Amino acid sequence: MKKILFTLLIIYGFGLNAQKTDYDWKKMNPKQRKEVINSLSPEERKALLTKFRNNMVLDNLDIDPSDKTEFTQIYTEYLESQKQIKSQFNSNFNPETLSDDEAKAKLQQSFEVGQKLLDNRKKYADKMQQVIPCQKVLKLFQSEKMMRDKMDERMPSHGNQNTPRQRQNP
Repeated sequence: MKKILFTLLIIYGFGLNAQKTDYDWKKMNPKQRKEVINSLSPEERKALLTKFRNNMVLDNLDIDPSDKTEFTQIYTEYLESQKQIKSQFNSNFNPETLSDDEAKAKLQQSFEVGQKLLDNRKKYADKMQQVIPCQKVLKLFQSEKMMRDKMDERMPSHGNQNTPRQRQNP
């Protein structure tokens, strides 16, 4: 009897834990969403935001259900690759404090990283076209730009909390 009760308690606990992360986001107000997101661990938050991003992209592009897994894998790979390339350029510097030689080197580095990003984008556009039509790949890149612009509007700058953050592209 104790074993059955213990087993039921464990199953109930797992059920509660599963419900903990299965929120009805559409029924929550922004304050509730923020509280839930802030209560998550950094890993859970990253996984949740990745899930939201992927679902938004899949819905926006109207990806065929049979292609969703393959496309999501390629898209995630693409984003990781872009992130890795961007990490090669440290944009946290003051150009006015650089010597002419340092500024020229930094400028050249920004061109090289920018070219790598473009080459990577072309590479993954080709991979994505094996799964989805090129019109949807183009729509994806347009929506990425819109999402970046939207994030820029919402993110505060480092100095003034009331002004939009300035993007520093390599």
